[in-house]
Amino acid sequence: MNYNFFALISRMKYIERWALMRNTRPENLCEHSMEVAMIAHALCTIGNVRYGKTLDANRAAMIGLYHDASEIITGDMPTPVKYFNAELKHAYKEVEAVADDKLLEKLPDDLRPVYEDIFKGTDDENEKYMRRLVKAADKLSALIKCMDEINAGNSEFRTAKESTEKSIRSLYQEMPEVLDFVNEFLDPYGDTLDELT
Repeated sequence: MNYNFFALISRMKYIERWALMRNTRPENLCEHSMEVAMIAHALCTIGNVRYGKTLDANRAAMIGLYHDASEIITGDMPTPVKYFNAELKHAYKEVEAVADDKLLEKLPDDLRPVYEDIFKGTDDENEKYMRRLVKAADKLSALIKCMDEINAGNSEFRTAKESTEKSIRSLYQEMPEVLDFVNEFLDPYGDTLDELT
């Protein structure tokens, strides 16, 4: 029997983000997920090395890779719509959960528990904190996109950048890893290739 989980996951490259906004360069879900995975891994590594935490950075990267997989089925719901009010936010979370279940059904029975664990997680405190870091990585990736667009002369992303920065700043007290990443790694995202190398 053939299973189409991975063929569906590969379709992340067709899901464009920021649909309500003019983009100088489109961003797809696949590249966003890779960036979130990379940043989530870095945040966990910073937490372990500098703050004595015992987070599984590799697991955080996997969670980051699959964090928006439901959008293969639902599409990318723009943030202002998704978080318009508590009722809509709750309803969309339910739609995402159904979409995740539909994706997981596309796996053989013996492999499904491994991916359910990545998609849904556990109640372990380390796991909960790590998943919050993945959400922080998602916000950082959004901020990087805003910076890229503004650096390309697209003022369309100005207010998105401001609101995303405010959201990220609210995490500093609880998650010092985020502040470290911002202080040490964020600014070079605006540099040219010559400046980076």
